Amino acid sequence: MTTGYVYNEVFGWHDTGTNAGLFPADHRLGIQPFQHFENAETKRRLHELVVVSGLIDQLTPVRPRKATDEEILLVHTEEHLARIQAGSDHPKGGDSGDGLSPFGPGGIEIGRLAAGGVIALVEQVVDGAVDNGYALVRPPGHHAVPEHGMGFCMFANLAIAAKAVRHSRGVERIAIVDWDVHHGNGTQAAFYDDPDTLTISIHQDRVFPPDTGLVEERGTGAGEGYALNIPLPPGTGHGGYLAAMDRVIAPAIDRFQPDLVLVASGFDANAADPLARQGLTSSAYRTMTERLLEVAGQHAGGRLAMSHEGGYNPVYVPFCGLAVIEALAGVTEPLADPYEPIFGGMGQLELQPHQTALLDQVVPLLDAIGSGNRA
Repeated sequence: MTTGYVYNEVFGWHDTGTNAGLFPADHRLGIQPFQHFENAETKRRLHELVVVSGLIDQLTPVRPRKATDEEILLVHTEEHLARIQAGSDHPKGGDSGDGLSPFGPGGIEIGRLAAGGVIALVEQVVDGAVDNGYALVRPPGHHAVPEHGMGFCMFANLAIAAKAVRHSRGVERIAIVDWDVHHGNGTQAAFYDDPDTLTISIHQDRVFPPDTGLVEERGTGAGEGYALNIPLPPGTGHGGYLAAMDRVIAPAIDRFQPDLVLVASGFDANAADPLARQGLTSSAYRTMTERLLEVAGQHAGGRLAMSHEGGYNPVYVPFCGLAVIEALAGVTEPLADPYEPIFGGMGQLELQPHQTALLDQVVPLLDAIGSGNRA
């Protein structure tokens, strides 16, 4: 099994400024300059762990390229692309659209490389050059809607890649699983009326964006039934996530029978993340990856590609990411996670009755998913 890997040091140069978490420094409000939540450390440290652990020697490097205007416009409006270009041309940079997603001068070039890196990986997977792969890119993408960026995202990296390979490679049916702790609203918006793309988002209920990701959001028109949302309660640990994988995500993919499986891989559901309140450890991410590899093998010839999204604890994200990439590469002797005994022993990580009740609401929605009349 060959696993492609996308990384470029310039992703660490995406400049989110001296924001204190979310907000610009402002002494009048008592906000000192610090770091934006979306900074380079989690991705840089994950990449360095991939290298130091020796895993890099088992991966196939995939060179990222810059997404073209034509590829970006498969998802985004011309107005959004022009906004990003104008901010990129400004001496102080700009914002992707919501006032909370800054980027520095020339930032559009890094944004193009992130989107293009995901396209390059997905093309390699579809072409059979690699069996699966991981794109460790920045800035992230799953919150960017057609009209603007948001939630630290500039361009909808994974949605652009999905539409690009459909256009260039004729891929028909694509399943997209988003396990970032925040709702994958941008990816959902890109395919909300499309019955040939199944979007599944498993996230913490109403954490961000606070008004999206509800069970009732199911698609529209011909796409009705092909958007699935699993808004898990705060405090859900590995028991709830793995139950969702077994009761909803894997069965949904089974019904849909895709040609390709894509994953928006955020690690902010980890037990130490500052922006959410879930309890996952690296072993949960490893198990979810193994389960998706299994269903991709059953329906998509094993074709599975992941694009990095959120995750804001620089100490623990690298171990979660390493577990996922090890699983993709079929590593049989993984590096031990030194934090697993601590985070895994905190209690309340097993499946709870109120989490089961939420899944009970979602399971009946699988009946609306068809396989495109495939034999």
